[in-house]
Formats: sequence, structure tokens, C-alpha cells
Amino acid sequence: MLLVLCVDLDDDVGRKTGLSTPVVGADAVREAAVALATVDPEDSDVNVMFQGLSTYEALREEGDEEVEVAVVTGVEGNDVRANRTVGEEIDTTLAGLQTGEEVRAIIITDGAQDESVVPVIRSRMPIDGVRRVVVRQAQNLESMYYTIKQVLADPETRGTVLVPLGVLLLIYPLVVIAGVFDIAGAVVLGLLSALVGLYSLFRGLGLEETVDTTVDRVRNGLYAGRATLITYVVAVALIIVGGVQGVSMIETVESTTATPVEIPTAAAAFVHGAVQWFAAAGITSSLGQVTDEYLAGRFRWRYLNAPFYVVAIAIVLYGLSGFFLPTIDGIVTLSLTDLAVALTVGTLMGVLSTLTFAIAESRYPSQADPA
Repeated sequence: MLLVLCVDLDDDVGRKTGLSTPVVGADAVREAAVALATVDPEDSDVNVMFQGLSTYEALREEGDEEVEVAVVTGVEGNDVRANRTVGEEIDTTLAGLQTGEEVRAIIITDGAQDESVVPVIRSRMPIDGVRRVVVRQAQNLESMYYTIKQVLADPETRGTVLVPLGVLLLIYPLVVIAGVFDIAGAVVLGLLSALVGLYSLFRGLGLEETVDTTVDRVRNGLYAGRATLITYVVAVALIIVGGVQGVSMIETVESTTATPVEIPTAAAAFVHGAVQWFAAAGITSSLGQVTDEYLAGRFRWRYLNAPFYVVAIAIVLYGLSGFFLPTIDGIVTLSLTDLAVALTVGTLMGVLSTLTFAIAESRYPSQADPA
């Protein structure tokens, strides 16, 4: 038995027409082709399905063996998942064929991308041939102009091609303008090169979706009145201040010692100078998160552990870093007894907060607990 297999790797048939796939049988394939042509006459998969029907009719007229035609689809955007989906639909198609004979395939595609699924098909049945459908008009200059016009009308392609090209074309006029104002041309070239590099990196890593998601979250936070939007900004500011204070502490230790500061001592100095600010940042951000959870009706008592845990960790780190610092004027160093007290206080604070809010949660159900 011959199976004329029309491959639609990115599932234009399913996405645009709403039909379920695989589509098996000449009548069903014809209806799917007409439906897709009605929705999107420019889709090349329309030609694939009509070519499949044409091949099916030609093979039937020969009458040498039984023939069937089917359309199998993948998914959009992921070649690996698309190939696996095509394989699953082929398995479904083969299971539905009422034949005890060996099934061989004639594959109909519209390009090299769809032909990447050939190994998947070959693993399930022999392949008698592969036919790539090319529209004749695509060979004309008129069609090339139309194709370029359509490609440039696509926002994603336009941003990928025209933006770097525009930056490159701006190099010469900007260098000329820089020469008029006595600005070094190397500066202009460096800035433009940095712009092209950043844009290429941005597009290459696919960060546009991440940026769009972040912008949407910030916008939603502004309109929804989320406290975390403010507390996160304050927390970032506190972390920056803490980093500066930590570096300043390292410089203070270096200025009072004759020998170079070792890495453990420098790390202890940085932590000792910055841990208070980092702890304030952690408390601020956790309180903002707790506030949002309460306003959203998802509050639980255990969420209040976060600020206490931050304070407990800060106490332990402050005690450890102060214990390993050398004795210097203006810097609070800790003895072994002080370190033991800091460790004990930090441990007790964490344990007591956990027990306290666990008891409170068991006795006083919070908003998120079921009634």
C-alpha cells in the first residue's frame, strides 16, 4: 500500500483552520486544503495538500496497488517537539489504515525544513520518494519582489534585518558629523559597534520575550498596587549601598595592615561591612511580598518566617565575619564568646519563629487555608 503523506511541520492546518489532525482520506484532505486556502491563501501548505491529492489521483489511476492520502502536522516553534508530534500522528494514521500489507510512503513537503522529519518517517515505514512543492511564479522577478515585500512587512524579520543594516549605514554620516564637531571618529565607531553587538546578542539570546514579560509584570504591578514593586527597588538600593560599604571595609582593613590582605580576611571584611544592609534589603523585600500575599488573599502565617530568617542569618554572618577580622580601630571585632552568642541567638531566632508561626497557623487558619 502506498501512503501519500503531506507534511506540515509547523501545524498551519491545525492552527489556522481548527481542524484536528492527522487528516486521512482524499475527501478530508480536500476539505482541509480548501479550509486553509480560505483562511490564508498565501500559505504554502495549501499547495502541498493539493499536490498530495494530485499524486493520490495519479497513483489510483495506475491501479497497481492500494493508495491513501493523509496530512500529518507537528507544532509551531520547536523542531524537536514538531518531529515527535509528526511521528505520533504517523503512528495514529498507520493504526487506522485497514490493511495487512506493508505501507510505503511518498512524502510531499514545501521546503527543506519540513524534510527534516524524513528520518522520523523512515523509522516507521519505507519511503518511495520525496516531492518538494515549488510554486512556478516564485521563479519570476515579480514574485521575488512580492516575497521581499512580504518578508519586510513581517515585524520580526524587519527588526532582525533592517535595524542592524540601518546602524551600519549610519556609520559614515555620523563619522562625518563627528569630524565637524572635532569628535574622534573612533568614539563614534565604538558606540555604533557596541550598539550592533548588543542588538545581536539581544536577538541571539532571545531576550525580547523576557523583556516583554518583565515590562508586563512591572506594568501590572503599577496598576494593581503591588507593594513588592516599591520594596524591590528599595532592596536593590540597599544592596548597592551594602556593596559599597563592604568594599569600604576591605579598604579600611588594607590601610591598617602592612602585609597584603588575604582572601578569607577580605571576604570577612566585605561581609562584616555589608551584611547589615543586605539584611535590611532582605527584610524589605520579604515584607513587601508578605503584604502582596495578604492583599491577594493567599496569606499564610509561615510567610512571616522570612524576615526573621533574614535577621537570624545576618546575625550569624556578622558574628562569623567579626570573629575572623583583625583587631583594628573603628571596626567591631568579636571574641569567641561573642561568636557563640551570635550563633546561639541566630539559631534560636530561626527555630522560635518557625515554631511560633506553625502554632499560629494551626490555631488561627489563614486566608489561603481551606474553610
